[in-house]
Amino acid sequence: MRLGVLDVGSNTVHLLVVDAHPGARPLPAHSHKVQLRLAELLDAEGSISTNGIDRLIAVIKEAMLAAEDKGVEEVLPFATSAVREAANAEAVLARVAEETGVNLTVLSGEEEARLTFLAARRWYGWSAGRLLVLDIGGGSLEIAYGLDEVPDIAASLPLGAGRLTSAWLPGDPPDPGDVRALRRHVRAQIARLVGDFSRIGTPDHVVGTSKTFKQLARIAGADRSADGPYTHRKLGIRALENWVPKLAEMPVAQRAGLPGVSDGRAQQLAAGALVAEGAMDLFGVDELEICPWALREGLILRRLDHLPAS
Repeated sequence: MRLGVLDVGSNTVHLLVVDAHPGARPLPAHSHKVQLRLAELLDAEGSISTNGIDRLIAVIKEAMLAAEDKGVEEVLPFATSAVREAANAEAVLARVAEETGVNLTVLSGEEEARLTFLAARRWYGWSAGRLLVLDIGGGSLEIAYGLDEVPDIAASLPLGAGRLTSAWLPGDPPDPGDVRALRRHVRAQIARLVGDFSRIGTPDHVVGTSKTFKQLARIAGADRSADGPYTHRKLGIRALENWVPKLAEMPVAQRAGLPGVSDGRAQQLAAGALVAEGAMDLFGVDELEICPWALREGLILRRLDHLPAS
């Protein structure tokens, strides 16, 4: 069957269309993506502005038309931290449902971590052993660890690259004092969780998902995304430590010229790099592998698990 996942995230609204059936890996068929930057469309009270809601509704309508054009039988619509944490979340969801017919499921941060972990586990299989998964989104950082398909521990922190850029790094390039303050903040937040994870044991395999990790790996020398999902892409802590100060000193336009960095993501790459460096350092990760599957694939896999075998 042809399934669609509509992901209303902090940075983008992304429709992923796949051909899938139980027991087989989902095959990507179409991708429709709009950079909405919903997390930046908040007013002083933390509510998504009227203009932001109007734009969100227009983008969702566009995505649903794309799903119809591609013959999608079922769409799984969900929203993450930008909607979850908005002061007017209920009103936003009601207007979206009324004007588009789409009932967005709002995932908790822990649910995001668990679904992303499921996707990584299926990608790497049981031979990966104890798996530690790190995911940097626009609004939050998800961390999950475990041996099975359901992680033993999963957590979410408000350390998304877009959120931190807006709140901590307004300059272009950012002020060195702001960068230093954000570094302290990020590490203090992550350090609170490290003990809970380390008590369970040392991971056998560490993976990073999300656009932030992919771009950091690319500028550190990993192969291009165009080379396909089966190319092994890794990010080492030493290479990352070399790049963090460079990224913090670069204006956005210069970052956008780096390999694999899009114009839309360049602004928040310095903040994302500080989160990646902090997480890898505090969790004692020398090197991680970039996983091509993440939250959207996790939702698809969970849905397929509940379909009857043909």
